[in-house]
Amino acid sequence: MSEYVIGMDGGGTKTKVLIADRSQNILEELTAGAINYNGARKEEVDQNIQGIFHILEEKGYKKNNCRGICIGTAGISNPLVTEYMKENISHFGYTCPAEIVGDHETALTGALLQTEGVIVIAGTGSICYGKDQCGNTYRTGGFGYLIDDEGSGYAIGRDILSAVVRAYDKRAEDTVLTKLVYEYLHIQSIEELIRYVYNPKHSKKEIAKLSILIDEAYRLQDIAALPIMNKCINGLIDLTRPVLSHMKENCTVAAAGSVLLNNQNIFEKFTAGMKMEFPKVSIIKPKKDAAYGAVILAAKLLTEG
Repeated sequence: MSEYVIGMDGGGTKTKVLIADRSQNILEELTAGAINYNGARKEEVDQNIQGIFHILEEKGYKKNNCRGICIGTAGISNPLVTEYMKENISHFGYTCPAEIVGDHETALTGALLQTEGVIVIAGTGSICYGKDQCGNTYRTGGFGYLIDDEGSGYAIGRDILSAVVRAYDKRAEDTVLTKLVYEYLHIQSIEELIRYVYNPKHSKKEIAKLSILIDEAYRLQDIAALPIMNKCINGLIDLTRPVLSHMKENCTVAAAGSVLLNNQNIFEKFTAGMKMEFPKVSIIKPKKDAAYGAVILAAKLLTEG
């Protein structure tokens, strides 16, 4: 087996692994369990990482042919995360250069196929991250749903549910969101909705999934939909503005995450709002995913080593 690099995108529920040659051509793609130490027990994450290396070994990828490893994951502000990751790499006998970075960095690199630029991610949560031509990095948001995450799927989902209960007790006018939410959740009453929302088994992700309904409500010209959508757009522009203040006027911004990619009206309104305030900025959808971004960063270790 010839020389190769490994790129991993460690999500909250699964990990995407790409094996590529020195020219970043993909040789193999794997899916494994979560490798986020902030979201699972250490023993479980260790087992998942080592399981990935076991599979690669079984497939004939010799560890002494590996020339670089990059793992993108959440929570790297905790120094233990990097330490645990590198312990697993070393434990399995890999001696090549290895880099552990935030998943926002691999997402930026994959989205733009370069390390310079800006990415705004609106998924379950929200974050904006940028790197300038000198290698300086800037970040806004990403502080979690309890105190932040403006413009995120969770924020939209919560606002949708708020509109439903406000219409129910006549604090606000009736909204089509009530019908859309009931149909989506297969429920028929406000009591069922409350049980669903406060069920301990339902995480913030279940609330965030409701954000997909805002496009349909907006299309139907629902009275509650436009304020929710505008709040989302303004939140994402607010998130992006401080990062752009450090970047070149004509930099590229990748709009990523389920909210921006699965809600066409939000994407279009975000793009229009950004172009109005930052006319020279280019807004694009990601060219590649975060796992491929990790491959690019792993391949860079070849030239830097």
